[in-house]
Amino acid sequence: MLLLFGSLSLAGPALGKDSSDDEDGAAKPPRAVPNIYLDLQTYYTTLPSGALGIGFRNFTALPALSSPASQTVSVNAPITLDLNDRVSVYGGVSSSTTRTDATSWTWLTADSRNIGFQADVIQQNGGSIPTVTLQSTLSRSIASSVLATTTLTSIVDFDYALDPDETRGLLAGVRYVSVAVDSDLARIKPSIIGYLGGYYQWPSNWKLSGRFGVQSFGGAQILALTPFQPFTQPIARFDLERLDDDDNRLFGLTAEISWVPKPAYQLTLRTPLYAVKN
Repeated sequence: MLLLFGSLSLAGPALGKDSSDDEDGAAKPPRAVPNIYLDLQTYYTTLPSGALGIGFRNFTALPALSSPASQTVSVNAPITLDLNDRVSVYGGVSSSTTRTDATSWTWLTADSRNIGFQADVIQQNGGSIPTVTLQSTLSRSIASSVLATTTLTSIVDFDYALDPDETRGLLAGVRYVSVAVDSDLARIKPSIIGYLGGYYQWPSNWKLSGRFGVQSFGGAQILALTPFQPFTQPIARFDLERLDDDDNRLFGLTAEISWVPKPAYQLTLRTPLYAVKN
C-alpha cells in the first residue's frame, strides 16, 4: 500500500541536525557513534472502492488494490543508523492487516522488505542556498507470486530556513514512485508528486509542518481487472513532531489526504525506539 504524496516532511528516518552552534560560538563536535534506533511507524489507511493507493510515507512494495472500500493497518520497523548529521541508512520489514466492506480483518502478515538512505547533499547553514535532501527507498514483496513487485521511491526535498536556528522555513520537493511487476500480466506506471509547504518549531521543540501538492499517476492494468485510469489530483499532509534539543525525533503524528482520484486518508504514528542516541 503506497499512499501518494511526497510527504512533505519526507517520510524518511528521523535524521537529526544541529540547529545552532554553542553559545560560545564553537561548533558542536562530530558525532562519535551513530544514532541507532528502530524507527517504528504505524499507519492507518482508508481507501475508497475501485482505488489504487500509491502515496507518501510508507515503504510497502505492493500497491494496495481496493475493489470494495478498505481499511488497512500497517507497521513498518526499519533499523535506522544516523551516521552523522547529514546521512542516514535504514532497512527493515513492513507488515499489514486489511479489512473490506465484505471481509473481516486478515492476520497481520509481513508483506515487504525495504532498504534505503537519506542524505543532505547541501546544507543551508545560514546561507542563501536551501538545504537539499535526497532520499531513496527500494522495497520488495516478500511473498512469491506472479504479482510480486519491486518499488523504487525517490525524493528530492528543498528546505529554506527563515531564521538562523532553523525553527521556521519553507519546503518544496518532488517525489517519484516506480513500480516493477515480475509478470507481464500487470503493469503499473510511475507516479509523481510535486509539493510546497512550510514549518514552524516552538521553543518547546514541538514542530508543525504542512505540505500541499499535486500527484500525477500514469495508470495501471492488473490481470483482467478494469484498468486504473491516469489522474492528476491534489494531496495534502500535516506533520506534528516532538524533537529533542539536537533535533532527534522523539514522536511524530501525520495526517494525510490524497485524491486517488476519490479521497483516501492516512494517519501515521511514528515512535522511534533508540538503542543509541547522541
